[in-house]
Amino acid sequence: MELEAHRLTIGTRLCGVDAVIQPGEITAICGPNGAGKSTLLAALAGLMPPDFGHVTLDGTEIAAMHPRRRAQAIGYLPQDGQVAWDVAVRSLVALGRMPHGDTATQPVERAMATLDLGALAARPISKLSGGEKARALLARVLAGEPQWILADEPLAALDIGHQLTLLRHLRNVAGEGVGVVLVLHDLALAMNHADRVLVLDQGAVVAEGAPERALSAEMIARVWGVQSQWVGGPGGSALVAF
Repeated sequence: MELEAHRLTIGTRLCGVDAVIQPGEITAICGPNGAGKSTLLAALAGLMPPDFGHVTLDGTEIAAMHPRRRAQAIGYLPQDGQVAWDVAVRSLVALGRMPHGDTATQPVERAMATLDLGALAARPISKLSGGEKARALLARVLAGEPQWILADEPLAALDIGHQLTLLRHLRNVAGEGVGVVLVLHDLALAMNHADRVLVLDQGAVVAEGAPERALSAEMIARVWGVQSQWVGGPGGSALVAF
């Protein structure tokens, strides 16, 4: 069930983007501020209609899918998730089951355990720290057991322990055939944990492929304007800028 962008154009934010994203992989979307990363993610989720081009899921245009079917297939987490009501954490996470029209508790409890939310289950959202809220919002996505997880900077508010726990879980769900697409600013996280990287610059894809190729020192200099060097081995690389 491939997720594909075909000549996707949205104003000046995306300019003819083509991308084929495979299930069972973690794909990182990287690029400098204003490159179009969040726009591309929202378009892939079917939440931002393009001016030109289209997005397909398993050959079906996203725009033609019934909203409930699309919500079952794609779990989307925006960069700054908002919560309309001050509900308890467990109630928020349980909202992830809405596209399925059920109240299954096992996926909810599993998502809460993955994000280490058990002790916070009864706490109102307004009483959470920024990192705790980020974990609760992501758990809501996981509780829906989507075929695709699209998350915009899901690691930004998490401490290193919760970052690694989440990345391990995403690796596990990718191993089960789920497609995972993450917008990441941290290039080391993309290098060490992604199977594939898309690099955007000024609304266009300028590199794609394995992390070591898409995030080469030469590409980082071209796109980010920074001289750098990767140190360490596969899975443990660190980026040194100078």
